[in-house]
Amino acid sequence: VQLQASGGGLVQAGGSLRLSCTVSGGTFSTYPMGWFRQAPGKEREFVAGISGTGHYTLYGDSVKGRFTVSRVNAKNTVDLQMNSLKPEDTAVYYCAASSRFGGTSAEYDYWGQGTQVTVSS
Repeated sequence: VQLQASGGGLVQAGGSLRLSCTVSGGTFSTYPMGWFRQAPGKEREFVAGISGTGHYTLYGDSVKGRFTVSRVNAKNTVDLQMNSLKPEDTAVYYCAASSRFGGTSAEYDYWGQGTQVTVSS
């Protein structure tokens, strides 16, 4: 299973970005998917997760109400819409695939390469 994340960039505080992750290999609809982020000097943090069907979602406390995760199984893609961005959202964002739906990095088996998001104040 290979994951390719895209869509990162530089945005001003209060702005929006949409990240996308394309998955190849395996049967995409069977994989719960997650987004994580890691800022310099900090541990990897869970951002959002979505079940294989897309019916269930889970969010980290710091992004609830601002970020939305979605997936299109027919296209093997999972997106992260990020609104009302804050400087503290600056990090490398990773998409990941799991065999079970959860919010910890240990539950995820496959990882993309990461995409940088920088939010300026």
